[in-house]
This record gives sequence, C-alpha cells and structure tokens, in this order.
Amino acid sequence: MPESELYRPIKRFLEAQGYTVKGEIGACDVMAVKDDEGPVVVELKERLSLALVLQAVDRLAFADTVYVAFRIGHGQSASWRTRRKQVTGLLRRLGLGLLTVSLRGRVVPVLDPAPYRPRTRAGRRERLLKEFAERVGDPEDGGSSSRERLTAYRQDALRCARQLADEGVLKVSILSERTGVSRAGQILRDNHYGWFERVKTGHYALSPQGVIDVPQWSHALEHLEPLP
Repeated sequence: MPESELYRPIKRFLEAQGYTVKGEIGACDVMAVKDDEGPVVVELKERLSLALVLQAVDRLAFADTVYVAFRIGHGQSASWRTRRKQVTGLLRRLGLGLLTVSLRGRVVPVLDPAPYRPRTRAGRRERLLKEFAERVGDPEDGGSSSRERLTAYRQDALRCARQLADEGVLKVSILSERTGVSRAGQILRDNHYGWFERVKTGHYALSPQGVIDVPQWSHALEHLEPLP
C-alpha cells in the first residue's frame, strides 16, 4: 500500500481542526497551517522505521511541530506492536509527535510534540553506581546475552557458598566475618539461587543444588578474594 494513501486520512484529520493542509511542500510529506501559528509537518511511512524518524528530526530544523505517521493494523508495524512504550519514549525525547492510521483510515493522535524535560531518576542511578562499585573486576562483556549475570550480588553469594563448601555448617555472623559479606544473612535467607539451606536457627550449609551449581562458577571464584 503506497504512502500516499495515508495522506487523505491525515489531511481530513487536520482539516477538522481548522488547518489548511497541502502535500509535498518542499521536502515535507504534509504541511498544515492555521492562522498565525507555525507550520505543522507530518512525515508519512507505511511502517515505523528509522528512516521515518530521521526524516522527522530533519524537519525540526524549520518547524516546531513535527509528527510521524504510519499505518497500524494486521501485518503492519511490528515494531510498534511490540515496543510501543519504547517508541513513544524515544519520540518524546526527540520532541516529535505521533499519529497512527488504521486500515480503515482512522487517525489517532498518540503523542503531541513538546519540549523534552528529562526526569532524573536518582534512585535508579544510585543502584547502578552501587552495582558498578561493588562488582569485582569486569566479568561481563558488554552486549552479551547471558541470562546469568555475574552481578555483585552473585559474587557475594559465591563468596558465602565457597566458605560453606570449605567449612560446612556456619553461623551467619561467622560466615559474614570470614567472607567480609555484610549482607550474608540476607543472601542466605532469600536464597535466590537455591544454594543454601538452614540447618538450624542462624546456621546454614550448602544445599545439594549449591553443591552442583557452585563449581560451575569456578572461573569467577578464582578472582574473588574475601572482602576486607
């Protein structure tokens, strides 16, 4: 279906709001003007694509109000169906708006252009910096798809598991002292990996699952010294 078939629904939508609309003005697929307001520009594509976004960003050089528009419905814009939140977040950051057009020509204004005002997420930033500071070495290649990350938490769990493997049943306070892992009690109680089992109140041992799993992390254990 040609992109030109998107033009009529978009034109009707804008005209219903009092705009005068014309197609193919310079490099713009659609330009709309109302009274003394600045121009509204809409870039059309049958599917959401990087090319569409880049075209719209170029139009921001001479228009403050720029939309991308694409077709939605069966067989259309898979990226929109699966990544709607990420797409709208990206367009918001770029200061772009979004119009979707159904197979029957219904236009929905999903997002209006506006200056982007980023929100600082201090809590998330602090968690990331904490993970960065506590993780020993650089055990994960950036961009890898591993589901079992060697996080700082897992490194601490491995310290605890290694100590229990060496000494058997230990009291939490003694384990924490010998490994230097201040959160040893929390790690043992939460037991996210199934490596630990409580023998009696405050005392833990390595579980059968831990006996199987922990040796598989020998490459990581080699670089983990007890914390001071």
